[in-house]
Amino acid sequence: MGDGIQFWGQSFIAGTSGEILAKASADKEENLLVNLDLAEVDATRTHWPFLRDRRIDAYGDLTRRLID
Repeated sequence: MGDGIQFWGQSFIAGTSGEILAKASADKEENLLVNLDLAEVDATRTHWPFLRDRRIDAYGDLTRRLID
């Protein structure tokens, strides 16, 4: 944090339905730990398969590094 890099903070952990499970502060360093129900995560992935519908062929420009 003292090397001229500024982080905005307020990271959060969201549940499988998008609900906020934990939220970090904006003005101090901290780690968040949350217990997750892995059966619920598995059920959500089964019934709402985001990765199945991804378009990897469209990622080319996103993965290329930009140099000024």
